[in-house]
Amino acid sequence: MTYSDTIQFLYDLCLFGAKFGLDNTRRLAARAGQPQEQLRFIHVAGTNGKGSTCAMLESIYRAAGLRVGLFTSPHLVSFAERLQVNRHLIPEAAVVRLVSEMRAWQNAAGFRPVAAADRPSLPPLAPAKFPGDRPDAGPTFFEFVTVLALRWFAEQRCDLVIWETGLGGRLDATNIVTPLASVITNIGLEHQQWLGDTVDQIAAEKAGIIKPGVPVITAAQPGEGQEVIAATARAQQAPLTLVNPADTARPPLDVMELPLHGRHQRLNAATALATVRVLAGQLPVQEAAVRAGLASVYWPGRMQRVATASGQQVLLDGAHNPAGAEALRLTLQTEFPGARPTVILGILRDKDSASMCHSLAPLAGRVILTPVHSERSEDPAKLVAACRQANAHAPLEQSASLTEALALAAGDSPVVIAGSLYLIGEAMELLHLAPTPPSDEKGLNEWTVQPLTPVSPPAVGPAR
Repeated sequence: MTYSDTIQFLYDLCLFGAKFGLDNTRRLAARAGQPQEQLRFIHVAGTNGKGSTCAMLESIYRAAGLRVGLFTSPHLVSFAERLQVNRHLIPEAAVVRLVSEMRAWQNAAGFRPVAAADRPSLPPLAPAKFPGDRPDAGPTFFEFVTVLALRWFAEQRCDLVIWETGLGGRLDATNIVTPLASVITNIGLEHQQWLGDTVDQIAAEKAGIIKPGVPVITAAQPGEGQEVIAATARAQQAPLTLVNPADTARPPLDVMELPLHGRHQRLNAATALATVRVLAGQLPVQEAAVRAGLASVYWPGRMQRVATASGQQVLLDGAHNPAGAEALRLTLQTEFPGARPTVILGILRDKDSASMCHSLAPLAGRVILTPVHSERSEDPAKLVAACRQANAHAPLEQSASLTEALALAAGDSPVVIAGSLYLIGEAMELLHLAPTPPSDEKGLNEWTVQPLTPVSPPAVGPAR
């Protein structure tokens, strides 16, 4: 297989969408030699801040001298972003080899090979559009990649893996591991069509990563899922550590400037610090390494500031839901007081776009609405009313693409690009902030998912 062949194979797996359940992942992991049993994990779930918290944990433990694997999703530009060891992306040759090996394991695990007649015709290297699921035909893309990651990290003899959930937690493919600690950043309303209609239902799904006796750390606040997480922790006899905004003013955060900007990132940092301290007996880290790790953390596309060759200031933020948009609003008001930036906004149609426009449009001196390079992109025309209601005075334009939007904003500064991580990935390519892979790999982020049977939230009581 060539690398392009390999990426096409991964696109073909997207035909089966995403589904909830652990059976396929466990079967494939068994054929791969149970690589998860050779590794130690910190498992991270939550609505917002998962990736940033993972990046902070990775940076701290790498500064402490550990060999650290990092598994996150979605990727911005390259598939290899999902699998990193000490922040080195998995090489293309390793992707080709592991996918080839795993195809054999897939067949040995009893999954029926997918015949060409079973799937619709797709153009080369195109994202799948078929939403159906055939459990007998094999693992989905995310299940396959989860086991591929386990195998890669085991081969690389990682001392620790920072392990981010894909969607939810309880029945997410990543939940086949037993971690050293379970981290739940926060709970908000997102993916209700799959995870539940209420904060408590969503919290119950994400609390499904909690294992018996394994410490739990969460920054979920009272009335925002904390009670459900606490009840699940009690039921599992899992020690619970609660992180709150006051922790952001305690050492060393009280005197540190973080490379990741915004009040929400300081709470993510406090969550990472709490995790490090909970695990100090198993993974000791000196204070100097904690400071060095936080001071050098890098996580692109989150309040990332860029100066172009022309001197234009561009801010990239993957705010992709109401909570993320509100966090971006607060950060802009704090760090750019009085500024009226041009806001380039693109949103997926399964998001609460009206709330996001309500948060971001009032700050803008100009709004440019653009489609996201995704099958799930919201039509920019459908965002016009929400933006006009939120800001009746700012000029409002629509563009046919992000390329056109950037051209329209060429003379403006600062420019904020936000609304979707997919949009940020496209912006990073257009602004030459990331190398363009030999084939378009952003479409591997596309997915559909079958509804799950939700678990009932546990009876709640006071957090301990």
